[in-house]
Amino acid sequence: MELFEGMLQKDKDEFRRVCNKLMSTCFICRQNADTKSEYYFILRQKPVFARYLDVLGYTLEINEEYGVIQLVNRENYNHLHMKLYESIILLILRILYDEKKRELSLSDVVINIGDIQEKYVSLKIREKQIDKTTMNNALRLFKRYNLIALLDKDLFKEESRIVVYDSILMAVRVEDIKRVSDMIALYRKGGTGNEDTEESTAD
Repeated sequence: MELFEGMLQKDKDEFRRVCNKLMSTCFICRQNADTKSEYYFILRQKPVFARYLDVLGYTLEINEEYGVIQLVNRENYNHLHMKLYESIILLILRILYDEKKRELSLSDVVINIGDIQEKYVSLKIREKQIDKTTMNNALRLFKRYNLIALLDKDLFKEESRIVVYDSILMAVRVEDIKRVSDMIALYRKGGTGNEDTEESTAD
């Protein structure tokens, strides 16, 4: 292809690998040690990635302030459909991220399971906490999309730590916060918790 003319073979191989990873995880973070080199590779090859992905119907969104690259499908295909509880947990992660950033001004935002449960209870959605299996499954899902990192393997303990990446700012934007907040308000009035919602996460 003309698009790849002049590119070294090793860069073509890396392009193929990184492109596939981007399409499966949606977010590439400079903050994540495992994807940092991929972040800078995309920046170096930005025109190639942008043109190639454009043909497939994707837009490459790069926020160098956050150090995050996001893949967005313009045709509304390949979106992740989340259950209400997953959306609520994601919203709580965003709220906790904002709070920690304001309080501590740290580069890495570290919270624990107990923080999530405490915030959930404070939202007065239900009197009891989120069940551990639901919490476990949701956090592992968000890890897959480079929204968080799990510092401890056992997610059934309240003290288990989680790093919330800056990608949460692009995954949950201001309009998303309001939308999920409205869903929570409806849920308080008697929702079943089985409703699905759609987030703009490509997969």
